[in-house]
Amino acid sequence: MAKLYFHYATMNAGKTTMLLQASYNYRERGMTTMLFVAGHYRRDDAAGYISSRIGLEADAEMFRDGDDLYERIREHHDHTTTHCVFVDEAQFLEEEQVWQLARVADRLGIPVMCYGLRTDFQGKLFSGSRALLAIADELREVRTICRCGRKATMVVRLGADGKVAKQGAQVAIGKDVYVSLCRRHWEEEMGRMPPEDLIGFAGE
Repeated sequence: MAKLYFHYATMNAGKTTMLLQASYNYRERGMTTMLFVAGHYRRDDAAGYISSRIGLEADAEMFRDGDDLYERIREHHDHTTTHCVFVDEAQFLEEEQVWQLARVADRLGIPVMCYGLRTDFQGKLFSGSRALLAIADELREVRTICRCGRKATMVVRLGADGKVAKQGAQVAIGKDVYVSLCRRHWEEEMGRMPPEDLIGFAGE
């Protein structure tokens, strides 16, 4: 039985590299994959692609709010047999799009592998992640570590000035940098708890 998978982690945990490697494994065996990436911060005329920090990349279709992913995949599958669907930046999916991907697994028999963040820089769930955590058949955490060596489960956003952002839009496009931290150090950086061994960032 095909399943809907959600691989989640903080920033820089290697999610995209895992996605590209898994897609390559399918294709190396003569199978066809279909790749999607969020188009929310790309120009309408831009070509879709997925790239990892270590230099791997692949062409991909873009999804945006309102897109019917079930119909897009079904139409593609009617012309070219699709053996697996991969979705990068799955946190940007709408709830209904997550249900559409579930139908791809349930009704078309195609496994769907989603990769994305669980929470934003304020510790709140993204809409796509919330839906995936609720209905995905299998949840897989991709682990990375905080600067202290503990498992990182949270992220802070650093603005162009190097300061930790404590407010702002959930999605920010620009020169923002994200740093993965454990829950303890995230609370300290966000000013929710008195610092004990706070390293801090520029401008703090």
